This record gives sequence, C-alpha cells and structure tokens, in this order.
Amino acid sequence: MYLDNPSIDQVRQTCQQVIAPLDAAPSTVCIFVGEAADLDIPGLIKALCDADINFIGGVFPAVIGGDRKSTQGVVVNAFPILGDTYLIQGLDQSDIALPDFDPILDSLDHTSDIPPATALLLVDGLTGNIGTFLSEMYDSLGDSINYLGGGAGSLSLEQKPCLFSPQGYFQDAALVTFLQLHSGLGVRHGWQRLEGPVVATQTEKTIINQLSWKNAFDVYRATVEADSGQELRTDNFFDIAKGYPFGIAKAGQEDIVRDPILVNETGALVCVGEVFENASLYILKGTVNSLIAAAEQAAKDSTIDSNNEDQVHAVIVVDCISRVLFLDDQFEQELISIQRGLGSNHVVPEGILSLGEISSYGDGLLEFFNKTTVVASLYRQN
Repeated sequence: MYLDNPSIDQVRQTCQQVIAPLDAAPSTVCIFVGEAADLDIPGLIKALCDADINFIGGVFPAVIGGDRKSTQGVVVNAFPILGDTYLIQGLDQSDIALPDFDPILDSLDHTSDIPPATALLLVDGLTGNIGTFLSEMYDSLGDSINYLGGGAGSLSLEQKPCLFSPQGYFQDAALVTFLQLHSGLGVRHGWQRLEGPVVATQTEKTIINQLSWKNAFDVYRATVEADSGQELRTDNFFDIAKGYPFGIAKAGQEDIVRDPILVNETGALVCVGEVFENASLYILKGTVNSLIAAAEQAAKDSTIDSNNEDQVHAVIVVDCISRVLFLDDQFEQELISIQRGLGSNHVVPEGILSLGEISSYGDGLLEFFNKTTVVASLYRQN
C-alpha cells in the first residue's frame, strides 16, 4: 500500500491493517521509505515495537506506487514468512559472518519443481562488500530459493543509517527475511554494448584503478568523449557517465551493469557494486526507448511462473535510481510500461528506486545489478 508522506501513526495503522489478514501465520511488514519522507525513523521503530508489529524496512532514494515515484512516499506490504528475520552487520569488513540458515533449508518443501520461497534482502547500497556478502549467501542457500532485494541509502551518496528493524537503525548491514511465497522474476536493463571488451586489470572492491593496464579514467574518457561529443571531467562526471555504464559479460544473458558514479583524485572510477579483478567489461550505451522496452519485458517475464492471477500476493519493483536520472521526465513511461507488461494482473506494482538491485538471474545465481529493472510477482502455489 502506497502512502503519501505519512505520519508515524499513519504508518503504524497501515501496518496493522495489512498484517491483519495474515494473523494466523508468521508474517512481517516490509516498509519502504522515500528519503525525503517526514518520518523520524527511530520514533517509527519505537512505535512499531510498542504495537508488537514485526517489521523490516529501509530508506531509499524514492519509492514506487503504481505509475508514480515519490521521494516522500512510504510503501507498506505484509508477507507470510519462514523463520526469523536476520540482521547481518559488518558488511564493510571482508570477513562477513553469516547466521546458520539450516533451519530455513530444513523447512522448505523440496518436492516442488520451482523454488518454494523467496529471500528478501535489503542491504546498505553504499557499503563495500555487497558482492562478497551475496556470494556467501548463495554458497549457504544455493538455488533452493529465489532472491529479491535492493540497496538502500541516499541519492546524495552520503552513507548513513538506512536499514531498520525491531533491533534498531543500521548502516553497513543487511536484513534478510524469507517470504513463504513463490516468485516469478524479470530482470532487464536495455543497455547495449558500445565499446569493449576491456579488462579490469586492477580493482579494489567498488573501485576500478586500471583498465587494460592503463589509467581507468583515461580509457573510459576516450570512449565516452568520442561518442558523446562532450568533454568528460571530474566536475561533470556523474551527469555524463550516467549514460555510459559498464557491463560485465554474462554468457547467455544481458551484461551485468556496473554504474560509475565518480572519478577520484588518482583517476580511478568508483562504482556502485564491486568489480572483481580481471573481469571482462564493456562500455554500454542506452536510449529512452530501449530502457522502457526492457522494463516492460521484465514485467512480462515475471508473470511466466504465475498462471493464476488470483494467487498473486504482490508485485514488487526494484528499479535503479540512476534510470530516473537518465530517463528524466520519461521515467513515468517506464512505470506505465511495467504495468502494461503485467497484462491483466490486477495487483498494483509497488517498490523502490534503489542503489543497486538484487535478484536471482540466469540459472538461479544470485546477482547484484546497477541501472536495471527487477520485477517480482510474488504468489501462492496450490
């Protein structure tokens, strides 16, 4: 349910309203907050705890409700869950300690031909080891479930607490809960290869120092300036680079996008999401039409596993905030195209504009994306 700049009391009342139909089963409320919403998050946490409401949430650059986006809105949904919600801290450290997920694995119905549950992962989108965290999650859980989620944080790129649960308000952390729902997933971006491949010959987490043994900014700038006809400098980097992301080659699938957001004093490129050393990269380019068409296809892809519309519990969209910056006043058309792609599905899509998108991809692998649209149709299976 979408709320327009609500008060704490309005959020609390809505949480009680949406969770009531699930009272007979373990459940949680998921709360997506636009970063300009007039909400005191510690105050909200206290109010929900006092009302004995189980919840997880995050603060994002903006939220989605149908065909609108809002930096002040709040989206509230309730889901049936398996087991506990997990708080994982210390994602800024290389030695991430995961909890024991065996109780979740033991509770799954392994007779189903499709993953019987969906892990919802909310992460601090500006922390340093998201790729490592997701890799360890996949090592622990494999393709026994589907995955869905996104990166929280501020469009200012100033890191601060952005995830919340009954345990508090956190940064450099992840929240993981297991939805007792199947998911049809669509993952598309619409960016096309312009130049490459080049090899990321020296990287450090989210930073690309060298491309093909040369200064990363010099290599990137040559391609971007030749195509755009504009001079690329440190002071205008973000405005121009938003149209020229990197793509990591992925056999049989669209490239996995990495979004360069700034160039540092040494000429290294800082991305949202890790770039591993020796990765084969392409410089990509997109158009308004190609991005909007890709979002519509993602919505269509999400409906393949769900043949009975009456079973659809929710449609969650995780769309990259940088697509808004690229599409500008055409972004509403992307949201309209998602609804068109869902066809006659009567469930209104809701979700987040994120700092990185999380989903199962290809053969079920868990991936972290940039500049990508993820659409998830969450449904019950008879």
